[in-house]
Amino acid sequence: MLKDILKILENDARVTDKQIATMTGKSVAEVNEAISRAEKDRVILKYKTVVNWDKVESDEQVWALIEVKVKPEPEAGFDSIAERIARYEQVRSLYLASGTYDLLLVVVDKTEHKVANFVSQNLAHIDGVEGTVTHFVLKRYKEDGEILNGGEGAKRERVIL
Repeated sequence: MLKDILKILENDARVTDKQIATMTGKSVAEVNEAISRAEKDRVILKYKTVVNWDKVESDEQVWALIEVKVKPEPEAGFDSIAERIARYEQVRSLYLASGTYDLLLVVVDKTEHKVANFVSQNLAHIDGVEGTVTHFVLKRYKEDGEILNGGEGAKRERVIL
């Protein structure tokens, strides 16, 4: 039952307990109890909204994917370095990954310069960080399973030869 509830909430966090009860065939009390337990046990970490910032007039947002090569610590491996990096507010997501680099960060800040400063002033000074590669995101097409600009198609100038 919990997996069904979690899938429903992950798809749409605005679904009511009553709607979930109807969808799962459980009582509202059972649904409430399962959700409360999942929140208490940190199975449910956060309810969130996916925003297409390209459609909102707001401060500029620059997204970057940063690969980080680290030297694992003898007792803690990658975990303690990852915990230090995760504390920075610019870091939206942080993953341990296979390949040439060990950690993959999704970083968001107001300008490319601020992202560059984050790398040079913060990441580079963490013990165990051996190198980084920064990729700036030019366009986001899909976020958390949602297509951001669906159906609009690419608009290109016609080339006449």
